[in-house]
Amino acid sequence: MPTPTSESDKEELQYVRYELLQQITEWLETPMLVLGFGWLLLLGVELIWGLSPALEMLGTTIWVIFILDFLAKFILAPQKLSFLKSNVITLISLVVPALRLFRLARVFRAARAVRGLRLVKVVGSLNRGMKALARSFGRRGLSYVLGLTGVVLLLGAAGMFAFEKDVPNGLRTYPEALWWTAMLLTSMGSAYWPETSEGRALCFILALYGFAVFGYFTATLASFFMGRDAEDPEAEVAGAAAVAALHEEVRQLRADLRAGRAAEKQ
Repeated sequence: MPTPTSESDKEELQYVRYELLQQITEWLETPMLVLGFGWLLLLGVELIWGLSPALEMLGTTIWVIFILDFLAKFILAPQKLSFLKSNVITLISLVVPALRLFRLARVFRAARAVRGLRLVKVVGSLNRGMKALARSFGRRGLSYVLGLTGVVLLLGAAGMFAFEKDVPNGLRTYPEALWWTAMLLTSMGSAYWPETSEGRALCFILALYGFAVFGYFTATLASFFMGRDAEDPEAEVAGAAAVAALHEEVRQLRADLRAGRAAEKQ
């Protein structure tokens, strides 16, 4: 009769699985990074011009690799529920292409439903692009924010063009959608307002991102100019060098006072 597994054995097994998961993630980091950017490029081409049979097959191959990668990580994850909770958007973005691949999209023949599937695919791809950029530049720093903003701008404009190109007085060309998205991200706005529900939902997501990034860039520019001002000896803002000099003067004054007191005692 097999003996029940002790708590120490369970913890050791979880540790081994976690280590194996980390190793596989490190091994596949560069290939998955390249495939992630390729997926974003194919999605942009699909939204703007449509995919040829060869490109569609390439996209399907990348999608299958993403599924295998997700399944392998899910099997090895010690806490599977936590893994699913942290990858909900990724899971949804992997499920959506299956509707078209297995011809289940016949249930969603209505134009509104097709646009809804595209919206989920765009948001899921942006999430994948964000993770790819985080692995490339790290989650902090201006390079990461600039790269992510570029991806959001290009892919967001492609999504807006796909949603709004067929409505009356909509976004007729991709450059027009690109200009509109840039104005939205910079909080300047535009006279055009999305007509489709999917376009409005994507507009809301882009506006939230633009609001957050605008504050980041404002703080970065303010820190840059304040740093330049602090380096000027005639400026009103004290820089690190000025503060260090002040500390040195205080230290010297304390030393002089101690020397004077010692001389008086003698």
